[in-house]
Amino acid sequence: MTATDQPTGPVGRGRHVYGDPDAPVTIVEFGDLECPYCQAAAPILRELVDTSAGTVRLVFRHFPLFEVHPHALTAALAVEAAGDQGAFWPMFDRLVSGQDGLGDAQLREAADALGLDGARVVGDPAQRFGDRVEEDYADGRALDVRATPTLFIDGERYSGRVTLAALRAAVAEVHGAGRRVPATGAEL
Repeated sequence: MTATDQPTGPVGRGRHVYGDPDAPVTIVEFGDLECPYCQAAAPILRELVDTSAGTVRLVFRHFPLFEVHPHALTAALAVEAAGDQGAFWPMFDRLVSGQDGLGDAQLREAADALGLDGARVVGDPAQRFGDRVEEDYADGRALDVRATPTLFIDGERYSGRVTLAALRAAVAEVHGAGRRVPATGAEL
């Protein structure tokens, strides 16, 4: 592997951050917008960040399990296209909570409902975000991600249950150790 082929680490460069971008603890989720386990984890992760008093940030990376979730890739492209219009997290919330409607028509409607240009989140206009989704997926494979959601807390794979109590304990352990992921998303 050359230096340019190295995975960008769990955080990646220029990825969408929920919470304080300078939070001392970073949780990276490799997820699939059509995955029911990601759907269950989403409100837990948001509550963790929202109640952390600025100590935790969440970074989402795409890992579409396209072999079992036929709409995962188009949903990933759509949420990136929504992010290009300034609404990654609102679109993320709509898609992850409404997994029964991830076809092109529903993706356009979800974007329109958010005041976005729905035509830009599907088809050819959304394809320009393919490299980002592909990079996330490749980084996940390099980090031995095999299922979703896969979480990393400050670069360390989290293997516990995705419950608020368990994640708070893991964050407290990491935060207490004084480790920090650079806010720039540099390689770990």
